[in-house]
Amino acid sequence: MKPPVGSVAVDTRNGRVGIVMGHEGPYVQLRPYGGGREWDVEPGAVRDATPAERLSAATAYANARSRGEVP
Repeated sequence: MKPPVGSVAVDTRNGRVGIVMGHEGPYVQLRPYGGGREWDVEPGAVRDATPAERLSAATAYANARSRGEVP
C-alpha cells in the first residue's frame, strides 16, 4: 500500500507515526509528526494511522513544544 502524500501513517516495524512525504522508488518516505529526519519504509510495512494514533502523535508534539524541546 502506498498511502497518499500528506496522510499520517504508521511504520509497523517499530510503531513510529509519521507524515507521508513522498514515494521514492519502492519506498514510502515518512517524516516524524512535527518535523525531523525522514525515513524509508517498504509499502508492506506501512498502514494508515488510526484517529487515536494521530491524536497521540499531535499531543506528544504539542507537549514537547510547550517544554521547549522542539522549535
